[in-house]
Amino acid sequence: MSERTALSALSTSPRRWLALAALTLSVLIVGLDGTVINVALPTMAGELHADSAQLQWIGGGYLLALSVAMLPVGLLGDRYGHKRLLLSGITLFGLASLGGALATTPAQVIAARAVLGLGAAAIMPLSMAILPRVFAKEELPRAIAVWTAATALGMPVGPVVGGWLLDHFWWGSVFLFNAPVAALAVAAGLWLLPRDKSKSTKTTIEAPVDAPITAPVAAPFDILGAALGGLGITALVYGTILIPRDGWSAPTVLASLTAAAALLTAFVAREHRTPHPIVDLRLFADRRFLWGTLIAVFVNFAVMGILFVVPQYLQGVLGADAFGTGLRVLPLIGGLMAAAAASEAVVPRLGARTVIALGLALLAAGSLLGATTAPADGYGFAALWLGLTGLGFGLAVVPATSLVMTALPSENTGSGTSLLETVQQLGSVLGVAGLGSLLGYGYLARLHTDGLPAQAADTARDSVSGADAVAARLHDAALTASAHGAFVHGMNLVLLACGAIALLGAVLAAVFLPGRTTCSRTVARGCSRTVAPTASEPAESVA
Repeated sequence: MSERTALSALSTSPRRWLALAALTLSVLIVGLDGTVINVALPTMAGELHADSAQLQWIGGGYLLALSVAMLPVGLLGDRYGHKRLLLSGITLFGLASLGGALATTPAQVIAARAVLGLGAAAIMPLSMAILPRVFAKEELPRAIAVWTAATALGMPVGPVVGGWLLDHFWWGSVFLFNAPVAALAVAAGLWLLPRDKSKSTKTTIEAPVDAPITAPVAAPFDILGAALGGLGITALVYGTILIPRDGWSAPTVLASLTAAAALLTAFVAREHRTPHPIVDLRLFADRRFLWGTLIAVFVNFAVMGILFVVPQYLQGVLGADAFGTGLRVLPLIGGLMAAAAASEAVVPRLGARTVIALGLALLAAGSLLGATTAPADGYGFAALWLGLTGLGFGLAVVPATSLVMTALPSENTGSGTSLLETVQQLGSVLGVAGLGSLLGYGYLARLHTDGLPAQAADTARDSVSGADAVAARLHDAALTASAHGAFVHGMNLVLLACGAIALLGAVLAAVFLPGRTTCSRTVARGCSRTVAPTASEPAESVA
């Protein structure tokens, strides 16, 4: 079947949208699990007698496993089959969820969360890598928009689901609900996703849904590169996890970050030298991949900062519970979905560079508007700027991701998406650590605890919820007002930083993203005159 005939058959097959539903279902449970556990931590602390360090590693173990495993999993998917490894990751995710629901000690929960991270590391890049094999170039942006919305939807919906489950069931239900969803995703994937062929068969480019996905001939696995990358990422994430507790200047933090820098530098040097790297760093020679990836990091940095601070504001200052907090963050998702729906029509007319820059400008405007929040402002004002940031988020991240996908060689999409997801993940981890420190600085700078007993003052300085508890016990309305004002000040600093990052990203996008005619130096094609490398229309050689 010719490429034109294959794309024609693909465009009339309704199964491609069912296949997309299976892929989005898998990433949705990852997004949900990433935030639903936060709601259950106080309950787990009481029922499992977990101390603060153990609670920290319930989240940290997941993050560490996710970050470390994501880099090599794309290469393994390219080699042994995207569908095979994706379904294995979903199965592992479901089994780990069952293990977490049955856990009776904090150590067992930490282990279950680490295995969940391994499953998620396979799901995220490989589900994205399958998209260009299922959809033609014209429809790929729409598919990426739906996929992106599913990943983002899980973050604010997680507390809603978690709050409802904890209101009706025991703490293990926040794990158990993943299992049937994972089983459904596996069944749908087995039925709908294109099958993998033997690794000795040449990769098929843009095959229809019913056609097989094939993998390239096996090559030696770069064990040294995998070890250097894994250890470097481990040191980086471990040091970052310690920052909220120990501070940036602690010896353990400095030692971990220094080791991370040395190991990752050695990893980059190794990947440049070896003929069979874990990830092909030459992808960064393509402006679409380089700047599309960096822009996606800018976007995720800003949005993760917003999603880090806003739930605390809604609960600690406006008094919403976990369920209500999840509902109140939905304007951001609404803006994202509206932008995702509009991007398919807007990008072909204006070009990816213009739309991405516009999206980042809107994201900056929403963040900077939020940075003017006063302690007396209600939820209506928050809903306004959250909707605006969601709109900018969607307009920027969907075409940026599409732009990156057009730069990937068809036989190495897994490696490319793993590199993209890993860079984004590490950027988000470092961003949350830095913004968390900025929030703490702003909060402590404005909090007044004069006259309080030492223990009460320490509790108030720890968090706004702690200050509220102390104020309620002491009937101290002045402490409540001081804590709320101090937190809003810290939040405004975070939003100001998010706005500045988004604004910088808008400038970089306008200057450096390829326009409608560029010389594309991709690894696979070399350099030729190209036509309009927009998110919905990949560059095609006319030379």
